Amino acid sequence: MMRGPSENPELWAFLESLHCGKILSGTVTAIERFGVFVALDDGPDHPVFPGVGFITIPQLSWRRFEEASDVVQVGQRVSCEFLQFDTWNLEARLSLRATQPDPFQVFADGIAVGQKLHGQVTKLAPFGVFVQVADGLEGLVHLRELTWTPVETPSDVVQVGDEVTVVVTEIDRERRRLIFSRRRAHPTTDDSSALP
Repeated sequence: MMRGPSENPELWAFLESLHCGKILSGTVTAIERFGVFVALDDGPDHPVFPGVGFITIPQLSWRRFEEASDVVQVGQRVSCEFLQFDTWNLEARLSLRATQPDPFQVFADGIAVGQKLHGQVTKLAPFGVFVQVADGLEGLVHLRELTWTPVETPSDVVQVGDEVTVVVTEIDRERRRLIFSRRRAHPTTDDSSALP
């Protein structure tokens, strides 16, 4: 058992001394499917794990990735933000992505509702299509916003890989979501009765 301060007083004291937001440096020691272990430069070794620092998969990067090894490699030096002391595992929970600018917020700073963007259809869903407008940044075009004439399914209008022009209708910074309209990017249509 390594749960209490009495078994590992040095490690416990080190972890208790950390405060949220502190930047900790270390070396990636192991990559698991549930996260990444980091041996910290400061502080003692862990009695069981390959490192006192631990980064969960969502905290590795703002961008989508398949495997943790797409983001970091064993032996790589990293600087991470301290999130919390995991008293159960005696770990410092870390975030690598917190030390990097969020590409969504950077992109959102440069666009406005009503602005036209060019992108590529990346995915079709029953409720609409996803359009990538920048590296790793996608927005949703709801089915009703695909075209002026009602359609049953997105594949009636577009296919994955199609280049499309969309208008930004919503920028949700908290949820990091973009909502687009394709039909508002094309105010004229053959079916004039469908115009607003």
